[in-house]
Amino acid sequence: MVNSTNSPLYWTIITHEDWSMHIAATSEGLCFVGSQNHPFEELSVWAHARFPGSTLIRDDERLLPYVEELIEYLNGARKNFAMPRDYRGTPFQMAVWDALCSIPYGQTKSYSDIAQQIQRPAAVRAVGAAIGANPVLITVPCHRVIGKGGALTGYRGGMDMKTKLLQLEQDGMRAEEGLQHA
Repeated sequence: MVNSTNSPLYWTIITHEDWSMHIAATSEGLCFVGSQNHPFEELSVWAHARFPGSTLIRDDERLLPYVEELIEYLNGARKNFAMPRDYRGTPFQMAVWDALCSIPYGQTKSYSDIAQQIQRPAAVRAVGAAIGANPVLITVPCHRVIGKGGALTGYRGGMDMKTKLLQLEQDGMRAEEGLQHA
């Protein structure tokens, strides 16, 4: 689904420890979280395809609330996001992305679990395609989807990024359990 307006897209880059990601937002909310350590071209190509005619404007101040929430997550201090999002897709993609948002922090589901959840059990491959089209990595947690046998599967941000995000959440869960048992 393409946005037909020429409204600007505001962007910045998050740099935190070994993380570096471009993010973008409309005036309505976060619309893009890029892959770890990918160049600006990832955002530029995506914006051209999804928001043709829109201007990309760097605005670090406007995007500061999004940056703060993402850094809190990367630090293990945030498990859920409160930021507004403005992700757009087909009705099927939106159903898949909404299902992803229901996967609890530190847990995983399979592609077939998501297909069952959206009441489209035969659409496992389409679920995979919708997950691959997720424009807002991390905040719509597609990294929490794994193969039915527990194997790590493809990720737009790359397998290294997926592994790091899953490990971050597992470490956060272990730390939380340690505090509860102390």
